[in-house]
Amino acid sequence: MSILSFGNSERLFWLGRYSERVYTGIRELSGQSVERKCFDESNPESLYCSLMYAYDNAIVLRDEIGSEAFSYIQMAVYEMNSAKKSPAPMLQLQKVNDNIAAFWGMADDVISDENVRGIIKLGKRIERVDLYARGNAGNEEIRREVTRLTYRIEKTGLHYNPETLSALNELAEEENINRPEVIRMVESLIKFS
Repeated sequence: MSILSFGNSERLFWLGRYSERVYTGIRELSGQSVERKCFDESNPESLYCSLMYAYDNAIVLRDEIGSEAFSYIQMAVYEMNSAKKSPAPMLQLQKVNDNIAAFWGMADDVISDENVRGIIKLGKRIERVDLYARGNAGNEEIRREVTRLTYRIEKTGLHYNPETLSALNELAEEENINRPEVIRMVESLIKFS
């Protein structure tokens, strides 16, 4: 296991978060405005911007993640740009998700540093809990993702607040999950600054 710089640890974390944000965001597109949610370059919360943030992190992390894993983020950007020009963008958006899923699979296959993989996956799990708590996910889905997050966070070398993690697990087990509190807790687990 290599020693990662503070900056690269944070970039890996955000690579995981942004890639998950795009993946889940595309999966949840239904009757929503595809144009605004996906392609608005002036909206930092758009899926396009999130993918570009993931890409920017992946470029800097190319030595850590490898060219093969990086290429799937690059192909996702290509498909997002194709979707943006298409009169029917959903097919290309599915290809964006296919490439993100391939990136995660490639990360497992080609990134030999367990810590690098773990931090990407931790970012992915934190983002998923956050998105599920903000969205329409059921309580069981939130519980499952909090369990996965707990397993993952303990395998990284990152500093986290164990009391907040314990409280998050307790909160996830409640019958009526307090979603705003889940969001607050998950956002405060890891601090890079």
